[in-house]
Amino acid sequence: MAASVRKGIVGGTCAVMTIIAIVVSNGAVRTSEPGLELIGDAESCQRDPYVCPAGVLTDGIGNTHGVKPGVRKSDAQIAADWQRNILQAEACVNKYANGKKLNQGQFDATVSVTFNVGCGTMQKSTMFWLFRQGKMNDACNEFPRWVYGDGKKLPGLVIRREKEKAMCLKG
Repeated sequence: MAASVRKGIVGGTCAVMTIIAIVVSNGAVRTSEPGLELIGDAESCQRDPYVCPAGVLTDGIGNTHGVKPGVRKSDAQIAADWQRNILQAEACVNKYANGKKLNQGQFDATVSVTFNVGCGTMQKSTMFWLFRQGKMNDACNEFPRWVYGDGKKLPGLVIRREKEKAMCLKG
């Protein structure tokens, strides 16, 4: 691994709440502040590129698009990347999980898992099919199935999916 791509960077962190404030102030996303907090807390915020548990070069708050080794990002750059990524996840949820009919908790939780796993995978999932069928509680109970990264059950994903499921069921 190159010296400029490190795991667990000390001093390269940024404040998730600062990034959330920037994104919320733009008014472009439907995901609520609690939904953004769930995603941001699970992903953490790093100014410098790092390799995530799935082996993907990442920066900011779970951003994998256009990441360049050795390039440190500002809060504004991180917020812009994250907003774009959240909007992509929202579009996927709207298109493939009947997102416009989901209540706020269901929508936020589903955006979170989609942000993490990717639209290509989620659009074919039982969870999204259940949402399209209007079987909201059944769909919410699918979250614990999504706890694997690179073929391994990841404790961080178990915790994240429990929080997403609770948010989804609470509405």
